[in-house]
Amino acid sequence: MAPSADPVSRIVIENVAIATVDAHDTEYASGHLVVAGNRIESIGAGPAPQGLQNVVRRVDGTGHLATPGLINTHHHFYQWITRGMATDHNLFDWLVALYPTWARIDEPMVRAAAQGSLAMMARGGVTTAMDHHYVYPRGSGDLSGAIIGAARDMGVRFTLARGSMDRSVKDGGLPPDFAVETLDGALAGTEATIDAHHDASFDSMTQVAAAPCSPFSISTELLRQGAELARRKGVRMHTHGSETVEEEKFCHELFGMGPTDYFESTGWLGDDVWMAHCVHMNDSDIAAFARTGTGVAHCPSSNARLAAGIARVPDMLAAGVPVGLGVDGTASNESGELHTELRNALLINRLGAHREKALDARQALRLGTHGGARVLGRADQIGSLEPGKLADLVLWKLDTLAHASIADPVTALVFGAAAPVTLSLVDGKPVVEDNRLITADEDAIARATRDEARRLARIAAGA
Repeated sequence: MAPSADPVSRIVIENVAIATVDAHDTEYASGHLVVAGNRIESIGAGPAPQGLQNVVRRVDGTGHLATPGLINTHHHFYQWITRGMATDHNLFDWLVALYPTWARIDEPMVRAAAQGSLAMMARGGVTTAMDHHYVYPRGSGDLSGAIIGAARDMGVRFTLARGSMDRSVKDGGLPPDFAVETLDGALAGTEATIDAHHDASFDSMTQVAAAPCSPFSISTELLRQGAELARRKGVRMHTHGSETVEEEKFCHELFGMGPTDYFESTGWLGDDVWMAHCVHMNDSDIAAFARTGTGVAHCPSSNARLAAGIARVPDMLAAGVPVGLGVDGTASNESGELHTELRNALLINRLGAHREKALDARQALRLGTHGGARVLGRADQIGSLEPGKLADLVLWKLDTLAHASIADPVTALVFGAAAPVTLSLVDGKPVVEDNRLITADEDAIARATRDEARRLARIAAGA
């Protein structure tokens, strides 16, 4: 038999409401999507084109909204096994309370925690995940490999921000002395992770960023040399910035300047950089981020949980700062999924100076999709539904009791309860079907994370 002239397999989705989140916010009340291989081939109003070849699946999207997959821009997977602890602490007290436990993690714990974190996000519509892992106890095994392996097995697109800490209590930092790396060890570990795992291709499933942890846990030299390493290797850079008033005070006392000026002095502003939180930013800070193209991972639930404050997201967006959404670690956001951040970003920002004009539903959805793609440096590949982009998309079921009386589907998705995911595609392949992961056993992951959490608690108690 002669080979087919058009061998690419296609998935056709029809009768579906579509929010493309493209540059024009194009939407269709009833439209179609055609996925060919791992790319979006066509999108538009009405039924799909006739005569398509090699259609392996047709999906009736009646009662659903199709959006780009959600993109998480800040997380700490290992914290999945320390959820529900230090629930009434501010950031610094919370860190001091939990660092001694976190410093006892090992490879099996990290693998289980990564599986739990990824499973919760994926089943809730996340197609691109990110993990900022910065705790590397001596003798703990291949933690970066365990995290990347968990993401690969789950089938989600992934960025590992290879973190590091070299400023411990003896140097005026917060982590215990046995929880940090040396400067040389941190740089060598970061470079080795980049060399082993970073893929810069258009349809890459795994990328690596250089990510020293935060001003109060890293030396100035680690920041400077980390930036030099990242730019030499051509990878992005990530850290925490301006999260709390305590951090701002710390920077002024230790460095004689605020966090943004400190970061700029060490090479840490630029369009290859994004920072988590950025709650306490003045007009000058926001202008510096806009001028340099520095991105922000906005984590509203964690900011509220740790009483950090309300980030000035409307002002950042007005200035042109790239802003995405982050779950943050599940020890400060126990729900562990990103839909909550769509809703909380909108609601919490309305408590700020801009009140009801702060954000609307479509701006919130853009933060969680195209905004996240910009922050991760992948806006030409993911984050919107457009022909030629990678087929990372979600079908949200909106015709059940929870949403059926809300006429506008985007409003239903953002303002309403968490919507079931009928289908999630990553790179054109199903990851979630009928609100259930098909790439992993959720019940087995739940058991494993519970067991590893108990093992960590026993080890920490006996330390």
